[in-house]
Amino acid sequence: MKNKIKRFLPAIALLVTAICSSCAQTTSTPASKDIVAVASGAGNFTTLVTAIKAAGLVETLQGPGPFTVFAPTDAAFAKLPPGTLDDLLKPENKAKLAGILTFHVVPGKVMAADVKTMMAKTANGQELDIKATDGAVTVNNAKVTKTDIAAKNGVIHVIDTVLLPN
Repeated sequence: MKNKIKRFLPAIALLVTAICSSCAQTTSTPASKDIVAVASGAGNFTTLVTAIKAAGLVETLQGPGPFTVFAPTDAAFAKLPPGTLDDLLKPENKAKLAGILTFHVVPGKVMAADVKTMMAKTANGQELDIKATDGAVTVNNAKVTKTDIAAKNGVIHVIDTVLLPN
């Protein structure tokens, strides 16, 4: 059972009402860990967790929520231009990093089955353009690759690109 649950954890985004079952990954047991703990244990969100810590958002994302987090993977962060991440992780860029990360968070818990094409207001005050078309979901320019990773204070949907606010 541990391996089965672990298999679902390496996956973050609001998604289509009728997403194909081969795209959706869900946990079948109640979540006992917060969003930061789930992301930390997943194995492919190392960069995201490092950024959350550098931005001073750990306490917030461990709070009661609920939150819907569109989580970029380590591979998504690797697609940023060279030096971008190193620059963002500097203490003097903490506010800018926090703004980028909160652009990935939508207040409330939205599961894949509840997703439709819409604009969603993020925790940083800007909006995400969520499109559900032909069984695929995009959030701005990012493709949602896995959905419904449960946490006790929300849900994570995995995306393949770091979202950058205006």
